[in-house]
Amino acid sequence: MSVSTAAAARTVCAQLPVLGRDVTVPLVTGGEVTYAALDYAASAPALQRVWDDVAAYAPYYGSVHRGAGYLSQLSTDLFENARRTVTEFLDCRPDDQLVFTRSTTDSLNLLARALPADCQVFVFETEHHASLLPWKDARVTYLNAPRTPRQAVETLERALAERDPHGPALVCVTGASNVTGELWPVRELAAAAHAHGARIVLDAAQLAPHHPVSVRELDVDWVAFSGHKLYAPFGSGVLAGRADWLVAADPYLAGGGASRKVTRREDGGVDVEWHESAARHEAGSPNVIGAYSIASACKALTEAGFDSLVAREEYLIAKVRAGLAEVPQVRVLSLFGDDAPRVGVISFVVEGWNSSHFAAALSAEYGIGVRDGLFCAHPLVRTLLGSDPQTQGECGAPEAAPGEKSLNAIRVSFGAGTPDEHVERFVNAVRELVSEGARWQYRTEDGRCVPAV
Repeated sequence: MSVSTAAAARTVCAQLPVLGRDVTVPLVTGGEVTYAALDYAASAPALQRVWDDVAAYAPYYGSVHRGAGYLSQLSTDLFENARRTVTEFLDCRPDDQLVFTRSTTDSLNLLARALPADCQVFVFETEHHASLLPWKDARVTYLNAPRTPRQAVETLERALAERDPHGPALVCVTGASNVTGELWPVRELAAAAHAHGARIVLDAAQLAPHHPVSVRELDVDWVAFSGHKLYAPFGSGVLAGRADWLVAADPYLAGGGASRKVTRREDGGVDVEWHESAARHEAGSPNVIGAYSIASACKALTEAGFDSLVAREEYLIAKVRAGLAEVPQVRVLSLFGDDAPRVGVISFVVEGWNSSHFAAALSAEYGIGVRDGLFCAHPLVRTLLGSDPQTQGECGAPEAAPGEKSLNAIRVSFGAGTPDEHVERFVNAVRELVSEGARWQYRTEDGRCVPAV
């Protein structure tokens, strides 16, 4: 990256400031330091703009839908305008539905509940648990981890060619891995699915915060993502896509808002007429602030420009990868190889270190927040680590003590709002810990490494 391009990329960081950028945390070795939040893949910090927008609306908060009062009408308009904003952000088709949910996990469980009878689902073992596990009531075919994007497409094509061509089928695939950050060939996988009469849902939880996601261009049937990874807090998510399976399914939750008409029968029961709009799966009082925060984040990212965001992130990725490459004891985890395009998510292991111990030292001695564990993608991480798939391990809760072999990895992740200093501090901390060791003693408490008091 040229000097001028790097300067332009840094401007993007200034244009999209995040909350918490000035928070200081104590170090076990004494003093305080500005916290380096490098765990965006778990939950990204809220954009300052999102927080400001929500704060400006908060005094006008009211019940959504059916309220006669001014604040209720204002909140209803805000909620439905948020739906339109996110629909535009995703470049949905005119007849697509967009349902507000609690998270990516909630969105994919909703879709799983809407599958037609006898639907067969195809999912790679490389998926996050949110997209790996919801399909328990369907006929599921788990596909082995591919080692190239082309192999991913070929693996799916072979599996689909062997299925019953007359029954419904769904392919579930991630857009960007929450473990390696690598981009998946979504457009090619969608083409393969449709060529064999299957539909496809895209888990865009890690993709949407980093790259534009167009339902039309990718030709996916549904897309799911979470607000808390898109710089928007308050526990909201999105499922957007084709309406037919959603309309044909029973409501995800039964209750007010999902029902159009409820009447008593002569036998004492009730008859229900359900909505056919997105409201069918949005029973109860909706999370209007969560929906509004997602819309605000979508606007902020769009206005900043994804070209600039991607350039900025590639600059940071190159800086981190170059720094880690200088430490021979570090092994970066990858499915598709060093040259594969990726987002700002990098997982690695350090020879001679328990991953929990290493992450604890980064936090306690350097004020750096990363993630360690299996990242709720157990089959994938175990494949990358070459460990026994039967070996037990909990998501984010390593059981090994300091100095013992770790069945887990360390993940550093970043995005909009990440300053150069945070990634530079991280790279320098890795070098120091590997060459000099931890400066503090650590012990295991509730399965995690913590500083010894």
